[in-house]
Amino acid sequence: MTLVQAIILAIIEGLTEFLPVSSTGHMIIGSALMGLEPSPFVKLFLIVIQLGTILSVLVLYYKRFFQSVSFYIKLVVAAIPASILGVLFNDYIDAALESPLVVAITLVLGGILLLFVDKWFNKPKVDQIEQVNYKQSFMIGVYQCLALIPGMSRSASTIVGGMTQGLTRKLAAEFSFFLAIPMMFGASLIKLLKFFKDGNTFTGEEIQLLVVGNVVGFIVAILAIKFFIGVLTKYGFKAFGWYRIVVGVIIIAVLASGHQLNII
Repeated sequence: MTLVQAIILAIIEGLTEFLPVSSTGHMIIGSALMGLEPSPFVKLFLIVIQLGTILSVLVLYYKRFFQSVSFYIKLVVAAIPASILGVLFNDYIDAALESPLVVAITLVLGGILLLFVDKWFNKPKVDQIEQVNYKQSFMIGVYQCLALIPGMSRSASTIVGGMTQGLTRKLAAEFSFFLAIPMMFGASLIKLLKFFKDGNTFTGEEIQLLVVGNVVGFIVAILAIKFFIGVLTKYGFKAFGWYRIVVGVIIIAVLASGHQLNII
């Protein structure tokens, strides 16, 4: 992996991680266009640069993290379902992740769903994080399990889950951002432990790539979150739904033409 490739992937990660468009689907397109091989470091890189995007949430919403202990308990409760299923079905998830067709189909189906979400859940009652109870937090966590299907998007799953529980679009999106912190930190830690357990080590150049990737991801994620909240509050999900459909169709068309897409 070159420095330019690392920066491009970090930009893709920062732009798509918190948007309901599936960062996995975009990584497929980006890595395929760059001809990147799925080496152990590349696989690690794509997970660990999420730490930079996590930091962007902490910076933008730092005041929220000093409110109450119940705020943290809600995040833990919401993280439980996907954490358990992720461990139990890890092999099946990895197998599905190796199929670009699965990702493409899920992108399209998820996009179709987003076209109607605003009409289905148009009477929100909860607009403050303090009003979210533990049952609602758990149900949002249940919806997050859908994100274990590659291409579904963790952000889309949890935001829709929040809206089913009566949260406003804005609060559902913010809760999704907060929930990303324990999930992405845990995924990064597990990936790092596995990387070293398999006997791998970092070169000086690889450390540089990780640092640059996280810095770029952090900056881009801050811009993406601000953009997303503005668009979501004013226009809703329809534009993101059509965007997902277009990306999914592009992947299907590329596969139908006989080209191979490497999942990294």
